[in-house]
Amino acid sequence: MDFELSPKAREYQAKLLEFMDEHVYPAEPVYAAWRRENDPHALPPVVEELKAEARRRGLWNLFLPDVSGLSNLEYATLAEITGRSHELAPEAVNCAAPDTGNMEVLHMFGTDEQKKRWLEPLLNGEIRSAFAMTEPAVASSDATNITTSITRDGDGYVINGRKWFITGAADERCTIFIVMGKTDTGAATHRQQSQILVPRDTPGVTVERHLPIFGYQDQHGHSEILFEDVRVPAANLIAGEGDGFMIAQARLGPGRIHHCMRALGMAERALELMCRRAVDRVAFGKPLAQQGVVQQQIAESRMAIEQARLMTLKTAWLIDREGAKGARTEIAAIKVIGPRVAAEVIDRAIQVHGGAGVSDDTPLAAMYAWARAMRIFDGPDEVHVRTVARQELRRYEAK
Repeated sequence: MDFELSPKAREYQAKLLEFMDEHVYPAEPVYAAWRRENDPHALPPVVEELKAEARRRGLWNLFLPDVSGLSNLEYATLAEITGRSHELAPEAVNCAAPDTGNMEVLHMFGTDEQKKRWLEPLLNGEIRSAFAMTEPAVASSDATNITTSITRDGDGYVINGRKWFITGAADERCTIFIVMGKTDTGAATHRQQSQILVPRDTPGVTVERHLPIFGYQDQHGHSEILFEDVRVPAANLIAGEGDGFMIAQARLGPGRIHHCMRALGMAERALELMCRRAVDRVAFGKPLAQQGVVQQQIAESRMAIEQARLMTLKTAWLIDREGAKGARTEIAAIKVIGPRVAAEVIDRAIQVHGGAGVSDDTPLAAMYAWARAMRIFDGPDEVHVRTVARQELRRYEAK
């Protein structure tokens, strides 16, 4: 197992670190101040400035191997760097979810027409997109529960259903949804679902509200959307009827690498902030860094990050060698481990910062909200733990 980066990947890494120091970190207070004074879902101008600078430096669409020439393993190291500024850096280099997953879907399964209309502007950073799967009325951790209907009617499909926590839908640049729903309730369980492209301005699409996460309104939003007799052309179907689960699995392997490494980037930044605070802050006659309890929090954080990173890099290496199917257990495991470690490390950093840690004077509170939410979206921890257990037991039950 070799985690050595190619010269090309090392070059990207150096350029990205420089970009973060020179542009992204200085832009964070500008971004936050603009959002405080304006619509929380409007786009701060500094984001487009960062995107232009990233493109100028050749830091663009790094997540897509056919574009960047990087393996999943190599991109994982870059995703971690962008996770240090989770609100700004991923979008600045056009590597933000859910666009990355949607672009991968269109790249793998889209028709020439779908690619020209939607993939090209996404790759150019001209529009944004959303993936509409989760529903409020059912336990969407079991995706077979989804009730949204996609019904063939003449030369098109009619969509009816309600979705929520649809990331990206509050952003005015979000012009296309990939909607997952049922095309055939009588088919085998994992052949009932399909995925279809629905332009935002289609009659019958109503974005009803934007849901906060622990009180935070993300700029891109997490929205509740109603689809009422929404008609789109049959050509908007992605792949074929019944291919919804196959498409979802194809996008989730690399996507979970991206999510987990960005989470570890947050954890690294939280640990850095914790250490700086511990060195500078004095209590009971000596710096916090000399207090045994704080030293343990720092050590536990470093050890946990290193373990989680190694597991995630191993998973990326496996995907590169065997595909997502060959790394199924590892993908499930890192989806639990990455966000869990990030939330634990950020929580310790908050504790060391005291009152400042739960305020907006540091990025820690917002980072914690996102890391904690990660333990639910893309499947809750319990689902992935069950997958790991089943894969482990299968080796013994077959004997």
